[in-house]
Amino acid sequence: MSLQEASDARKTRLIALRNRKEGISTGANGDSVLLSRNYDPETRTLKKHSKNDVLTTDTVEKVVQGVAEMIIAQDELQRTQELDVFNIAPKRPNWDLKREMEKKLAKLERKTQEAVHTLIRQRLASQKGQSDDILGAMNAQEKALDVEDQPSDEDE
Repeated sequence: MSLQEASDARKTRLIALRNRKEGISTGANGDSVLLSRNYDPETRTLKKHSKNDVLTTDTVEKVVQGVAEMIIAQDELQRTQELDVFNIAPKRPNWDLKREMEKKLAKLERKTQEAVHTLIRQRLASQKGQSDDILGAMNAQEKALDVEDQPSDEDE
């Protein structure tokens, strides 16, 4: 396409655009084309519109309105099922308390076991006759307390 042909094609497009803006439109046969926006082809008269007239044509909003209400109702039903108290509550309601107490109970369990061992040692020592007198029993008890009082790596 040469420059002259491109220029002529552009001029014709611009003239057609100008005519369309001014309202002078020509059809393929040269007749003016009527748009049926304000013209009723059945009665061959102009349509009269007022501000209070409601458009009778179906719009997307009218079609979607029923669907939207149905979706909202389904969503509300789904939310009520999801927010059931039994679904929210944990299976074991005191699991967090048990988790916090396990650390403290582990230390107490170890000290309890040490105390039980000390008592067993004292009882065995008294049964063997090593501490027939009160002084021997007291010495055995002091030795057991010294063993308990020594800090171990597990305490820290």
